[in-house]
Amino acid sequence: MLKKYLIFCLLISISVNTIAQNITDSTYRATPTIVNNLIHTKLDVSFNYAKRYLYGKEWITLHPHFYPTDSLTLDAKGMEIKELALASNGKTAPLKYSYNGKLLQIKLDKTYTRNDRYTIYINYISKPDELKGATGSAAITASKGLYFINPDGTQKNKPVQIWTQGETDANSVWFPTIDKSNQKTTSEIAMTVPAKYVTLSNGRLVSQLKHPDDMRTDTWKMDLPHAPYLLMMAVGDFKIYKDIYNGKEVSYYLEPAFAPYAKQIFGNTPEMIRFYESILGVPYPWNKYSQIVCRDYVSGAMENTTATLHGDYVHRNTRDLLDADPEDFISHELFHQWFGDLVTCENWTNLTLNESFANYSEYLWFEHKYGKDRADEHGYSDMTDYYFQQVDGAIDADLVRYYYNSQEDVFDGITYQKGGRILNMLRKYVGDEAFFKSLNLYLRQNAFKSAEVANLRLAFEEVTGQDLNWFFNQWYFDKGYPVLDVTYKYDDDAKKVDVIIKQTQKGRLFKLPFAIDIYAGGSKLRRQVVLDQKEQTFSFNYTQKPDLVNVDGDRQLLAKITDTKTLDQLIFGYHNAGNYRDRRDAIVASAAVQINNAKAQQLLLDALSDKYYGLKIFTINRLKLDSGDFKTKAIPALETIAKNDSKSTVRAAALKQLGKLKDKKYQSLFETAAQSQSYEEAGAGLTALSAVDPDNAYQLAKKIEKDANGGLEVSIANIYISKANEADIGFFQRQLAKQTTYNFNPTALYCKMLRQLNNTELIMKSLDDIKQSAIGYNNAATSRAYENIIKNFFIDEEKKKAGAATDPALKAALDKRVDYANKVIDELESNAG
Repeated sequence: MLKKYLIFCLLISISVNTIAQNITDSTYRATPTIVNNLIHTKLDVSFNYAKRYLYGKEWITLHPHFYPTDSLTLDAKGMEIKELALASNGKTAPLKYSYNGKLLQIKLDKTYTRNDRYTIYINYISKPDELKGATGSAAITASKGLYFINPDGTQKNKPVQIWTQGETDANSVWFPTIDKSNQKTTSEIAMTVPAKYVTLSNGRLVSQLKHPDDMRTDTWKMDLPHAPYLLMMAVGDFKIYKDIYNGKEVSYYLEPAFAPYAKQIFGNTPEMIRFYESILGVPYPWNKYSQIVCRDYVSGAMENTTATLHGDYVHRNTRDLLDADPEDFISHELFHQWFGDLVTCENWTNLTLNESFANYSEYLWFEHKYGKDRADEHGYSDMTDYYFQQVDGAIDADLVRYYYNSQEDVFDGITYQKGGRILNMLRKYVGDEAFFKSLNLYLRQNAFKSAEVANLRLAFEEVTGQDLNWFFNQWYFDKGYPVLDVTYKYDDDAKKVDVIIKQTQKGRLFKLPFAIDIYAGGSKLRRQVVLDQKEQTFSFNYTQKPDLVNVDGDRQLLAKITDTKTLDQLIFGYHNAGNYRDRRDAIVASAAVQINNAKAQQLLLDALSDKYYGLKIFTINRLKLDSGDFKTKAIPALETIAKNDSKSTVRAAALKQLGKLKDKKYQSLFETAAQSQSYEEAGAGLTALSAVDPDNAYQLAKKIEKDANGGLEVSIANIYISKANEADIGFFQRQLAKQTTYNFNPTALYCKMLRQLNNTELIMKSLDDIKQSAIGYNNAATSRAYENIIKNFFIDEEKKKAGAATDPALKAALDKRVDYANKVIDELESNAG
């Protein structure tokens, strides 16, 4: 599962404490006891769109795990059970059972041993929209299991779809099962749907049977065992683009409007499969791989076996793809087909075995495809995201969490970002060959089974011959991270440099193996050291005073490091050490003193030509063009970049800087950029143009507003907001209508526009539009996102104006708008349940 929820939480102002969810319950979260084992799950389902019901028939085959048993407990949430029986030789015999709305307690016809198989038949109705308490969590914003999207077809800008979301234990809303990650089952799902729709499920499509009433039954079969939460269905108007890898189908399901871009969005998938097979030494384990993009998805993306479901943020057109690709999402979910699907964590305590690996797969793919700089930028971003979420360690938890309030609390920055960085440290410690050979062994030993972190450790120990308990105890079974203070003492008489490192974090000490690189006389000497004391001094002799002593030369430690390098040393590191972090650190230090430091200015000018586009952007964004001499040198470089750089996002950054100058000589450059195919470049150009010729920018915005996403959408919206013309309200209405999950920019911009208007009736009507957009998601967490946006971007500002108003009529109008907006919030809260 892709952890998109952090962005979501930030948008709706959920506190960091809520994100981390680390005030833990005292209950030990044991691996679920296995009494019966799933063997095969056969489903025959149809749908009532009007009622939002699934009518299901199920044949579930099981056997006792070890001890004989005469009973079976199934998870079955909020269902109506019509019939429950033992099925044998084509006949059924009713069984006694009790049902409390969550669990089916079944009395079997006799005591079965582990050598026996038996099949239970259940005729049932799933009612996901009537399920109480399915509001989900910060990570997975609803837990209804089965979702009907626009089932009545009343939302004209939204397709009619059905899809499922099983993780963590929501699939038992739409079929009875033992909904635990330490179960595995083969599966067969027959879906009867309107013939105009396409279906997708796990495994292969084995048959399609047309019916005379414009209905069709599609049967999908999965011959290899997988966990119950990984079973899936999707139904809707999708176009299928079929690719191939090594004789296996690789397919992409998209809405018709986005189907032309399928190859551009997902086209690297076969290469990703090949790459992951090569490093893992384990072939892609399933018979096909499909990816589908669905509306109003509740959790980023989901790695259903052979059939990944992506949220609609993956919808991209050619213009979007000029600025950003979705390959971190795509690679993440694909890697789960090995880590999570082939080998599954035995309980959510061990979720790191699924999600930390999927997180790290993003790094691995970027490193392979686009180079180490992009991978290191991604890794650095993950590390800082983890630090942000933990607020300097004030709230934290073990990576392997035996205590938590809700299992979904484990889907956080510890499991994802921190876990990925821990794997990177493990890779650096044991070396690439041992790292990937250990992963190979772990996958082969545990294929089609569930596992815990001990299985991973044992695989690494078998390959490396080392006792790695210290590493796993430190990083997997304890919390926190090291905070290091690094100073240097040079003694030219003794020809020696001392590197003094203090661990200043609260609590325990860490054992940290890393490299210290000494650069002197045009060469580099690497020394491997281990820091395991509160304060340690590492001494190195030299014949020539070093130009740089670089602690953690690989930049691989998950640690906050305060280093006392001089600016000269950092600049040397930029040109000679060369890692992404070495160059970034030099840029940060130079930017801080750029006003009057010639060396810093030269470093920034050099960095404008950095080999990695991400550091070009990083540098451009930190330039201060208020120093005469530096301004004279930097502006020509920015002009060249704005016109000629190969990356649209780099050009956009340069245009934003030039736009701050408000110089009319750039008007034609801005006009040209505003019509770029890149949304980010067009937005930057249009914003810059509005600063030098607002009327021209407004007229140009009117011409290009029909196709506006990303930076261009924001630029046009801000121009219209500054103009405050009621006639422009249609732009905000159209942008709201095409708003995608997790992107609430259209709603926030709409609210900002409404604040500029004086037409109370129009404002109230527009607030109704926003309310209907929120209700259309049928999701409590999304409704609350809208509520927060209305409050923060409209109500709070209108209240300030009302408080300052001296005109009674104006104050009354403002109060009326605030009251109506509060009424909208109350209705959304009521709708959210």
